[in-house]
Amino acid sequence: MMRAWPRALLLAALFWVHALAHAHKPSDSYLTLDVEGAQVSGQWDIALRDLDFALNLDDNGDGELTWDEVRSEHKAIAGYALARLELTAGGRSCPLVAGEQLVDKHTDGAYTVLRLTADCGRPVGVLNVSYRLFAELDPQHKGLLKINHGGQLSTAIFSPDQPRQAMSLATPNRLQQFADYVWHGVWHIWIGFDHILFLLSLLLPAVLVRSAANEATTLRSALFDVFKVVTAFTLAHSITLTLAGLQVVSLPSRLVEASIAASVVLAALNNIHPMFGGRRPLVAFVFGLIHGFGFAGVLAGLGLPQSSLVLCLFGFNFGVELGQLAIVAVFVPLAYLLRATWFYRQLMTTGSAVIAAIAAVWLAERVFDFKVLPM
Repeated sequence: MMRAWPRALLLAALFWVHALAHAHKPSDSYLTLDVEGAQVSGQWDIALRDLDFALNLDDNGDGELTWDEVRSEHKAIAGYALARLELTAGGRSCPLVAGEQLVDKHTDGAYTVLRLTADCGRPVGVLNVSYRLFAELDPQHKGLLKINHGGQLSTAIFSPDQPRQAMSLATPNRLQQFADYVWHGVWHIWIGFDHILFLLSLLLPAVLVRSAANEATTLRSALFDVFKVVTAFTLAHSITLTLAGLQVVSLPSRLVEASIAASVVLAALNNIHPMFGGRRPLVAFVFGLIHGFGFAGVLAGLGLPQSSLVLCLFGFNFGVELGQLAIVAVFVPLAYLLRATWFYRQLMTTGSAVIAAIAAVWLAERVFDFKVLPM
């Protein structure tokens, strides 16, 4: 019985990693609205894989959606979406009308693009938004809203737990904007499974570092090793996130996503066959530069208000750091307590092998543009 619990813990950990790999990428849609007086126009980008799950768009059941299949279901798609989005202003409804339908490519697949218009009857001061897309199907779904009004940009995130928000179109509160982008940063590091697995793969050896006298590491030395790795990763991705957010430097998203997957493969294999030695902080820095471009891709989907661009960019980056530190704060004490157990040795080897295999599939998918894992 005493020897059985480490095996159970290992199986649970491997099941968790497997579940991450076989889960859908967290479901998002992107709603962009422009408000001028009483008129609202914009577009709504919704993942076709999510719509297929809700509406069974794949008529022939071959697992591939064609443009003809999507186009033939335009009315059903528009009806389904608009029944789950409501705009009101000044106590009056702003009836939404769907226009043409396009298809666009995001980093995680194809999206339908619904063009929208609405007339609120009088100039809009506060736009009330009720968002219920996929609420009955996916409790993790998020709707990312951007509203442009007189050169100002307001953003919000909707979820089944927060389906209604009132968006003031007056000059936005800078403190509230900052807080919103901090939360955006926290959320997106928590759902960035490839970023998390890269960081954890680099941190796994931290509690196993040996001294020159071949003595087991102390908590102090383990924390110092973690500090070096996390600081290097943070500094690197902060640099590229800032440069990309300010549109100073940009890289193709496909190259960035493939490089992130490659970084996870190498970090995990290092735990099985050490390649980096004491250079893990340098590795964290080098690959952290690439991960920063990945975070910037998320930020591009949210948009940055030009009137407070630097403040919101800093808030998003600060949120990423908070989310990252929360993960480290949970991981390090557990790793230190378990470092001498059979479970931890297996996690270093078998667990790292599973992570490397999953990341290798991600890498192939992103390089050759096909899907094996639905994430």
